[in-house]
Amino acid sequence: MLLSVLLAAASAGGLGTMGATLGAGLAAIGAGLGIGKIGAAAMDAIARQPEETNKIRMNMFIVAALVEGVALFAIVLCLLAI
Repeated sequence: MLLSVLLAAASAGGLGTMGATLGAGLAAIGAGLGIGKIGAAAMDAIARQPEETNKIRMNMFIVAALVEGVALFAIVLCLLAI
């Protein structure tokens, strides 16, 4: 479904639009992978040191918010390129 929407947008606007849509898709995929790695590392850390759960969770949320901010910035830049 998402692939068909991206391909339709890319074909409608030419080569520059295709690059922008691919860039937006890659930014979203990269953010998903980054948040997944953050969550996995946090769960490992909590399993090793359960008494530090609150500190680990707080740091996990801060880093996840930074990753989301960078991804949102990249997607906005790609959409502005269209």
